[in-house]
Amino acid sequence: MSSTIAETPARTPKPKKPFYRSFGFQITLGLVAGILLGLLALQLGTDADGNANALAATLSTIGSSYVTLLKVAVVPLIFLAIVASITQLRNVTNAGRLAGQTLLWFGITALIAVSIGIVLGVTIQPGARVDQTQLETGAPSSVGTWWNFLLGLIPQNFLGLTVSTRADEAGALTSTVGFNVLQVIVIAVAVGIAALKLGKRADTFVAFTESFLKVVQRVLWWIIRIAPLGTLGLIGSAVVTYGWSKLTTLLWFAVAIYIGLALVLFVVYPILLKVNGLSIRQYFSGAWPAIQLAFVSRSSIGTLPLTQRVTERNLGVPREYASFAVPLGSTTKMDGCAAIYPAIAAIFVAQFFGIELTFVQYLLIAIVSVVGSAATAGTTGATVMLTLTLSTLGLPLEGVGLLLAIDPILDMGRTAVNVAGQALVPTIVAKREGILDQQLYDAPRDGEPFADDSGDDVPEREADEAPATRS
Repeated sequence: MSSTIAETPARTPKPKKPFYRSFGFQITLGLVAGILLGLLALQLGTDADGNANALAATLSTIGSSYVTLLKVAVVPLIFLAIVASITQLRNVTNAGRLAGQTLLWFGITALIAVSIGIVLGVTIQPGARVDQTQLETGAPSSVGTWWNFLLGLIPQNFLGLTVSTRADEAGALTSTVGFNVLQVIVIAVAVGIAALKLGKRADTFVAFTESFLKVVQRVLWWIIRIAPLGTLGLIGSAVVTYGWSKLTTLLWFAVAIYIGLALVLFVVYPILLKVNGLSIRQYFSGAWPAIQLAFVSRSSIGTLPLTQRVTERNLGVPREYASFAVPLGSTTKMDGCAAIYPAIAAIFVAQFFGIELTFVQYLLIAIVSVVGSAATAGTTGATVMLTLTLSTLGLPLEGVGLLLAIDPILDMGRTAVNVAGQALVPTIVAKREGILDQQLYDAPRDGEPFADDSGDDVPEREADEAPATRS
C-alpha cells in the first residue's frame, strides 16, 4: 500500500528592502540629522527676551512628545504583561527557578559592573583631576533611602499613579501625573496571583487580559515605528540644551564613565554571551534597536516596550518569561545607572573633598549597587541611586551638585547599557534553561528591526506565536 506525503511548499524569500527602509538606518539618520539641527539651533541663539528660537522649540517639542507617547503605554503594558505571564504559570513547571535565575544573573552582572567602576575610579582618579574653582556643590532635589524604597512598595492607588503640583514664578499651579513603576508591578503581581488561584473561574478575565495586551502591543508597534522622528527631536534638543562644552571641566569623570560603560557593553556582555554559547553578533543585531532608542531617549521605562519586543521577537525568549523578566529588569537591572555610575561618582566626590575611602566603604559601594538598584524604580536618571550610595558611605550629599552639569550627556550612555543588560539577562537565562528559540535567535535580520518582519506595521510573527516555555 503506497502513501503520499505532502511536501511543504518552499517559502519564497522576501525581496530585500532598500537600505533607506531599514529601521537601523532610519534611526541613525535621525541621530545625525538631530545633531546637525541642534548645532544649527545653537547658532541661531535666543530672541531678545531670552526665549528659545523656533527650531530649538520644535526639536524640544518633538522629543518630549515622543517620550510622552512611550510612557503613556508603559503602565498598561507592564500591568497586562505581568498579569498575563503569571496566569500562564500554570503551564510552566519551572517558574520559580526562572525567577531565581533571573535575580541571580541580575546580581552577577551588577557585581561585575560595579567592580569595573571601582577600579576605574581608583585608577583614573577623576576627582583629583578637576579645577575645584570651576565646580559648585549643591544639595540634590531628592534623596534615595532604604526606608523610602520600602515605603514605595506600598501602592497608593490601584494603578500606582502619583500627582505632583508645583507653582511657577508667576504663582500659577501646574499639576503633573506620574506613576511609580514598582507599585504597578506589585499590583500586577497581586492581581495575577489572585487570577491564578481562582483557576477556571478567572478564565474570562484571563482571556480579556491577553486580548487587551495584544491591542496595546499593536499600538506600541506603531509608536516604535516613528522612533526615527523621536530620535531627531531628542538628540537635537539635547545638543541645544547642554551642548558638549560642559564636558571640559569634568572631562576625566566623563571619560571614566564612558570607559566603564564601553567595557561592560562591548567586553563583559560579549564574554557572557560566548560562555553561554550565544552569538555575539546576533545579540547586538537583535537588541540594537532598543539600545539605540535608550541612548537618545535616556529612559529605560520609555524604551521598555521596544526592549520587550526585541527580547521576544529577535532574541527568542519565550513571551511567558520575557513579559516577567524585562519589566522587572527595567526597574531593577541598571548596570549603567546603578552600578558603574554611582561607584565612580562616589569615588569622585570622596576625592574632591579629600576623603580617603576604606576597604569597607568600597565593599559598601558594591553591596549597595547589587541590592539597591530597585530603589531607583520609577525615577528618572541616577540621582536617587547616587544619593543612596553617598548616604550609605557617609559622604557629603552636596557632592551631587558637582556632577549635574553633564549628567544628561552621561545619562545617554548609562541608559543604553541599562537596556542592553535588561535584554541580555533573560536571553542568557532562557538559554541555560533550554527554553530559548535558538532558530529565531540565529535568524538573519537584514536590517529589519525584528526577525521575520513582513511589513512596516503588521508583524508576521505575532506575540502569541512565541515558543512556549517548557520544563
